[in-house]
Amino acid sequence: MTEIRNRAAFHEYAIEDTYIAGMVLVGTEVKALRAGKASFNDSYCYFHDGELFIKSLHISEYAFGTTQKHEPLQERKLLLTKKELKKLESKTTEKGYTIVPLKIFFTDKNIAKVEIGIGKGKKLHDKRETIKQRDTDREIKRYLNKYK
Repeated sequence: MTEIRNRAAFHEYAIEDTYIAGMVLVGTEVKALRAGKASFNDSYCYFHDGELFIKSLHISEYAFGTTQKHEPLQERKLLLTKKELKKLESKTTEKGYTIVPLKIFFTDKNIAKVEIGIGKGKKLHDKRETIKQRDTDREIKRYLNKYK
């Protein structure tokens, strides 16, 4: 099962809430995603006329595609319920909040989905604190495994 993760998002943002959204894709985009050919570099989500779009998500061209190839950096529409869209839109109007894609995966029915998270940007000292916490957790786990 193919799953593409955005590891940098958890380093740059404090993720508060996550949502699963569908994506409007063309055939060659789906095939490229199945091959794992996507990159989250600087990708983010934004609202336009009450609809949610993902920008700067790079899905490489499918090598065996014919004349119907897709644009790698095109904006893609995300599919959520109206209730979720209103909740997200009201949250993004607050200062410092943004919507970032966290991972792309395929469901049991082979439908491409994207997990998005609403997060607040971390300051430098917050990033250091996260790294310090991760290191101490790793040390504790190592210590506990040593004396089992």
